Amino acid sequence: MRSERDTENSAPILITTGEPAGIGPELVVQVLQHSFEFPLAVVGDAELLLHRAKLLGVDLICSDDKLVGPGGTATLNHVSMATPSVPGKPDSRNADYVIEMLNNAYESCRSGESAAIVTGPVQKSVIREAGHDFVGHTEFFAEKARVKTPVMMLVNDKLRVALATSHLPLLEVASALTQVHLESVLRVINGSLQDRFGIAKPAIGVCGLNPHAGESGHLGKEENEVIEPVLGRLIAEGIILEGPLPADAAFRKTIYSKFDVIVAMYHDQGLPVVKHHGDGFSVNVTLGLPFIRTSVDHGTALDIAGTGRAKIESLVAAMKFAETMSYGKN
Repeated sequence: MRSERDTENSAPILITTGEPAGIGPELVVQVLQHSFEFPLAVVGDAELLLHRAKLLGVDLICSDDKLVGPGGTATLNHVSMATPSVPGKPDSRNADYVIEMLNNAYESCRSGESAAIVTGPVQKSVIREAGHDFVGHTEFFAEKARVKTPVMMLVNDKLRVALATSHLPLLEVASALTQVHLESVLRVINGSLQDRFGIAKPAIGVCGLNPHAGESGHLGKEENEVIEPVLGRLIAEGIILEGPLPADAAFRKTIYSKFDVIVAMYHDQGLPVVKHHGDGFSVNVTLGLPFIRTSVDHGTALDIAGTGRAKIESLVAAMKFAETMSYGKN
């Protein structure tokens, strides 16, 4: 991270509004009711945002390429929906709109027009139903940037948890967890903590895949055949690693507090713990990209879309985290 804050005349933090039928648009509308110390930009449909503001009974004006709320002004990168959106009822006809928003955000960040991307939640199933081979934001931006090993990490004020594999069915995790892949993941994590987080010598705790970290090979071979050889090679290079740790023990405070990050082997090994600790304030960060991307730690919440019950804490946390990574802090 940069050591000084420098937001004057800086490129903005860019927010994508996500699935139009979800809570993403209203979260953006609510964010614009508040003031922030850094410039903002929004990618989305102007009419959608104005409609959602009216539905919530809050103030929002769209003027030229600006969104103006009581808290301040955001630049608008307008992308048109294919069809009007009804809160809580996603429509696959708007899948192309969601993809176009993400392409717009990527190009804006790649060109330097934006300092970072903060993504609102999308409905992956709807995008896939429309014919897009979409797994998630992490994989989408990695493919655009031609990054082979993006790493998903969730962060809150208590711990950081990174994933060795992310959006995979559980049945496919073991076969995806090769020595080559795990070594690449650990190198990305170590380098990102140094370059993006300013941690000179990160301490990395690595979970095992199987119960009790394989119980010396009696409950699985991945610890002996994959994880331990990789850790041995990287430790010999001077990277600070410990593992494989039994996952049920690794997330006790006395254990995780020793490390700068805990690496879980699969999605639901690590994320339930970090989300529990974060209590709505966790931030999803993609490591390994040539730009900064953060996200909320929740989904589209279709059941409460348009009701005004959605909370902005996770989005605000993602914005502030992107700000810190982009501009630094005093």
